[in-house]
Amino acid sequence: MNAQRDPSRSALWQERLARRRQRALGTRTLTVEGRLRRVVGLTLEAEGCEAPLGARCMVTTADGSELDTEVVGFADERLLLMPVTEMHGVLPNARVRPCAHTGGLPVGLALLGRVVGADGVPLDGLGPLDVDEHALLKNEPINPMARKPIDTPLDTGVRAINSLLTVGRGQRLGLFAGSGVGKSTLLGMMTRYTDADVVVVGLIGERGREVKEFVEHTLGPEGRARAVIVAAPADAPPLKRLRGAQYATAIAEWFRDRGQRVLLLMDSITRYAQAQREIALAIGEPPATKGYPPSVFAMLPALVERAGNDAEGRGSITAFYTVLTEGDDYRHDPIADASRAILDGHIVLSRDLAEAGHYPAIDVEASISRVMPAVVQREHLRAAQRFRQVYSAYRQQRDLIAVGAYQKGSDPQVDHAIAMWPRLRDFLQQEVDAPTTLADAIGSLETLTAGGTP
Repeated sequence: MNAQRDPSRSALWQERLARRRQRALGTRTLTVEGRLRRVVGLTLEAEGCEAPLGARCMVTTADGSELDTEVVGFADERLLLMPVTEMHGVLPNARVRPCAHTGGLPVGLALLGRVVGADGVPLDGLGPLDVDEHALLKNEPINPMARKPIDTPLDTGVRAINSLLTVGRGQRLGLFAGSGVGKSTLLGMMTRYTDADVVVVGLIGERGREVKEFVEHTLGPEGRARAVIVAAPADAPPLKRLRGAQYATAIAEWFRDRGQRVLLLMDSITRYAQAQREIALAIGEPPATKGYPPSVFAMLPALVERAGNDAEGRGSITAFYTVLTEGDDYRHDPIADASRAILDGHIVLSRDLAEAGHYPAIDVEASISRVMPAVVQREHLRAAQRFRQVYSAYRQQRDLIAVGAYQKGSDPQVDHAIAMWPRLRDFLQQEVDAPTTLADAIGSLETLTAGGTP
């Protein structure tokens, strides 16, 4: 009766009731905890608790702290866990507590210019991230019928790529290279000079020393201002390296969904595959091709297909994935072979060229851009074909030419290639701090090949 006579008091009770109802709806259900029964290598087996694949579980350690783990499999009634951080202080029968979903990792404009780990924690000492949005590590790929076709060329600032291996906006390419042939330097050039709104760099499984060098020297202040760097060094647990590649892709997707032209550089997809191999073998998955379990070859296209163009009129992700070739043999390496099949082209870096001081050490004969015919003019395509013909004619006879066994006049095409070789070699070389625009590269190529071939 009093509440009915006093409208303000009635509104107060209604507000309190609404708050309590909301609190009741948000109350967590009881969590069934378990115990740690077995540890083998990096795999922990927990009994007595239930959690889905991909869920987080906290394991109490000897000093009272908690080890963050993720559910990667199960056997009978036991959960198979993998540590996200370094594993130490774990005791038998330790308490295992499943956690609620964290809601993803931070994304937003505040990430520009920052270096973060695979867990979204800043590594650059510039304070916490001021972001309000979070994204899941794994998103559904875009409907292939809804994707915008790749029909616009992308300026990378690298003359050899712009002219002979023209990249389309939304294309996915592989950068095949062994160790020490200049792939990090080439990635730094593309980061600084590519015509993109945002650059996302994933340094996955590389040496920790290279992270700071890439950010401060290779990338520089100008490149860093529009870049986001996700670092998961080689000493990180395999699960964190796996998350690092997925987090970098999720950040690129966030910017693409807002209409941005994104350049995604992943160094390297081989380390991503090796991290999955470590996890799969640890939980008992049988090896298949050269020690790689089948799940590795299922996860590679799942990651790569998240890049590319969005629907018409929206953003794009142009992606470069570095592929480390074992023994410089990219033809028989299983990861290199699988990457070649799912990517839209590949750029091969040659150790012979690198040792000869030829930079960038791009092997033009072994490299190809599958979308180039769709994004360039016919005159440009013909000029690139003429360049390749002359270049290949010299390379096929270079051993005979080097020892003086080739007789001038034996083949007019080879004679023309010998005369053109110094200009071809100079055209393919480029200083790190001297970018070449797409228009200038095309003009230089057409001028160089204007004489045609005999």
